[in-house]
Amino acid sequence: MKVAIVGVSGAVGQEFLRVIEERNFPFDELALFGSSRSAGREYTFRGKKYTVKELQHNEDFKDVNIAFTSAGAGTSKEFAGTITKYGAVMIDNSSAFRMDGDVPLVVPEVNAADALVRPRGIIANPNCSTIQMVVALKPLEDISHIKRIHVSTYQSASGAGAAAMDELVAQHVQIVQGETPHVEKFAYQLAFNVIPHIDVFLDNGYTKEEMKMHNETRKILHSDVDVSATCVRVPALRAHSEAIWVETERPISVEEAQEAFRKFEGIVVQDDPSQKIYPMPLFVATNEPVYVGRIRKDIANPNGLTFWCVADQIKKGAALNAVQIAEYLIKVGNI
Repeated sequence: MKVAIVGVSGAVGQEFLRVIEERNFPFDELALFGSSRSAGREYTFRGKKYTVKELQHNEDFKDVNIAFTSAGAGTSKEFAGTITKYGAVMIDNSSAFRMDGDVPLVVPEVNAADALVRPRGIIANPNCSTIQMVVALKPLEDISHIKRIHVSTYQSASGAGAAAMDELVAQHVQIVQGETPHVEKFAYQLAFNVIPHIDVFLDNGYTKEEMKMHNETRKILHSDVDVSATCVRVPALRAHSEAIWVETERPISVEEAQEAFRKFEGIVVQDDPSQKIYPMPLFVATNEPVYVGRIRKDIANPNGLTFWCVADQIKKGAALNAVQIAEYLIKVGNI
């Protein structure tokens, strides 16, 4: 088993290394790839030094079985043919192929079997906000079909990469020291602020990030569910939070929902308001599960339920989900 990581020097690329180590992912050989800027860097992994190679159109992927790619949509589109030419399964973390009809979009707890049909040798990792939401939605969908979803996200700086996290930290220091904060990664200063703007605005008034949640959720759940999202950047470092309202075909009681969440793989329920127990990014960061709390009936809709959901964007929202896809393919002998 030969594994490649493309974009290894980025936040998600580094998380791939951590997740592979933590989960003892099986491989015999490891190859690391990056841009010309990253080429030549050395990383020590499991006691062995690895040098980053520049990603090029050559024969480097001839013996690769699985390629985890996180180098941006443009790079994924350009190099997909090179990466998959000799049979490697490309598990791509970018937005390049998510809505392509011949590329499965997979969250293993929800639709793992979709990964088995991949005509182009590519499996797409969904958007980070979509991943954690559909994990939380699936146990409810299994009880009663979800007709409508409203979601407001509270997305951490990590969603914009390692440099954005560094910028948030620097802004706090600059403000405390009486300096003007440096703004580069976001439309406005993020420290001591929230920004209702993630990705570009579209003609319908929604942002691209918000429409990703609409389109990707429908594809993953194989559903005609209506999804309306408002995506907001907040000054947390890691882990995204979401307030989710669902309308189901029949009412789901709070007790039913709590039981379904507790039984579902990959979900941890933290729901005891009397003891101030509910998920928060401060405590969820770097953890694997999707955390759910504040589960209650929607008093504005007899068939409605609302809850709070938190998960680490870099881990479950990116690297972990991709590794879990690969683990599933190995488990079923499909790689």
